[in-house]
Amino acid sequence: MENFEFCNPTKIIFGKGILGRLGGEVRTLGEKCILVTGSESARRTGSYDLVKAGLETEGITVFDLSGVKANPVLSKVREGTEMACGERVCFIVALGGGSVMDTAKAIAAGARLNGDIWEVFEGKREIKDALPVICIPTLAASGSEMNGFMVITNEKSGYKLAAGSPFTYPRISFLAPELTFSVPRNYTAYGGVDAVCHVLEPYFNSPDPFTPVQDEIAEGLIRTLMHATGGCMEKPDNYQERAALMWAATLALNGITRAGVGNHPFPVHLIEHSLSAIYGVPHGAGLAALLPGWMKWKATFRDTKKVAQFGMRCLGCKDKGNEKDTALEAADAFGRWLSEVECPRTLSELDIPGKDHEKIAQNALFQSRIWGIENDYNATVIKEILSFCQ
Repeated sequence: MENFEFCNPTKIIFGKGILGRLGGEVRTLGEKCILVTGSESARRTGSYDLVKAGLETEGITVFDLSGVKANPVLSKVREGTEMACGERVCFIVALGGGSVMDTAKAIAAGARLNGDIWEVFEGKREIKDALPVICIPTLAASGSEMNGFMVITNEKSGYKLAAGSPFTYPRISFLAPELTFSVPRNYTAYGGVDAVCHVLEPYFNSPDPFTPVQDEIAEGLIRTLMHATGGCMEKPDNYQERAALMWAATLALNGITRAGVGNHPFPVHLIEHSLSAIYGVPHGAGLAALLPGWMKWKATFRDTKKVAQFGMRCLGCKDKGNEKDTALEAADAFGRWLSEVECPRTLSELDIPGKDHEKIAQNALFQSRIWGIENDYNATVIKEILSFCQ
């Protein structure tokens, strides 16, 4: 196990009827805020009215920033940053999925940055302060409600990049499972896949061969996520299934599964960011299309043992007496689960042709260089992975 520091400053308020506590919890943050939302779903379900009323009851002036896209874009961040600075708001409230929360974080950082926030995503600048962020997730997926990461797409350059900072951890996150009852079947499944991938990246890519505590936590979360995803699709308004999926998705990327595994890359997310940037595919769908093929590539060239372990402990695979055969069966078994929850399992199912591998690889290489992993994940390697996923 590697040396580590673990600190997660986000306060979680979880359960039924918790939004009534919103105003009282945030009133000390200031008298003005921006309420960031996505499409019309928050207004349609009534959560927008409930949140806004809770803020205004405490005398907080609310400025609306709506229309955040499923793959959030830089222009909306800049719009929100200009609003935050112009109105001198004191904090940002995000009501929505990962895209809304990531946008809110970028606005919070941009409002305190003397310069262009995109330079942070390019690795040219560092976040040294940010406005407080309050998150109210309406989708169990990204885990953005309990971490400092954010992912934004630059429409002009065509790059979807990730950045993070201790300053962009949400101050408080309100996790109300009822808000996810109305999530469509496909996005429920995509969210589950996203959360599973958040656990799998450190699980598979740790440089340390001895991580028993982390493995047990990861495997338990994965089993829970897979079961709850199916349960939520079968019974969308089942509170307990929605609660399990929401809390497991939050834990998947709050740092606990990564503590002690050592420095590791996020290659599946690396490549998927390019799929979303180029083709506009939903993030979870892109991850689903990559994961079985990436596992086969991993088992073939990098780490057969861990993929085989995953199959036996999480997917019910039997030991075939040959580690590679067991690992390849694990990849196939995971692909079968993806089909069960109506997700794609190959790039072809997303209508992404093999002739585009070079374009995808060159796009992904930009982030790979920023992350400092271009030696292990250069264009040749990325294209090799894509060939397994086609």
